[in-house]
Amino acid sequence: MEIKNFSKFIGETVYLEPQELDLVISKCRLKVIPKGKLVLKAGQIANQYYYIVKGGLRFYYEVNDRETTTWVCFQNEFFTEISSLHPQKPTRFNIQAIEETELIVLDKKDMDFLYAYIPGWEEFGRKIWEATAARMIDQLLNFQTLSAEERYLRFLSTPEMLQRIPINQLASILGITPNALSRIRNKIR
Repeated sequence: MEIKNFSKFIGETVYLEPQELDLVISKCRLKVIPKGKLVLKAGQIANQYYYIVKGGLRFYYEVNDRETTTWVCFQNEFFTEISSLHPQKPTRFNIQAIEETELIVLDKKDMDFLYAYIPGWEEFGRKIWEATAARMIDQLLNFQTLSAEERYLRFLSTPEMLQRIPINQLASILGITPNALSRIRNKIR
């Protein structure tokens, strides 16, 4: 079932010949991450790409014993820690399961092989990174142009995310304290 979901995701992104899709799938493996466990720890070098079959992850960093969540991703997302993977430098982020998470894992060396061997896979990578870049730009602009309340109201359009992200992590994503988030939530009710 997990591979079927990933195959469907690939097919919705690009067209691959059946034998090309089989080759991609042959390079993948399934990994289950318990809630609270790290997929990648700050200081490690990223060497894998991930597709979330089920569950959710957060990217966070620590400064002065304070965690700041910068990004969350849920099922049907394909990602890596790109700022570590391509320069092969230690990551500044921790990537943690916020609930039990099933991942399809693809090693960097296999991804590079697939890029070289399957032209449609290069298109897949390009489309994934364009969508990720657009999401990052939107997030950056939201921080620069919207108030904390307006950013929270945007999160209300995805109630599933609100139910799955702990309040302190949601506040961190919004760039505010948990107390400020409580005030905003009380005001909106």
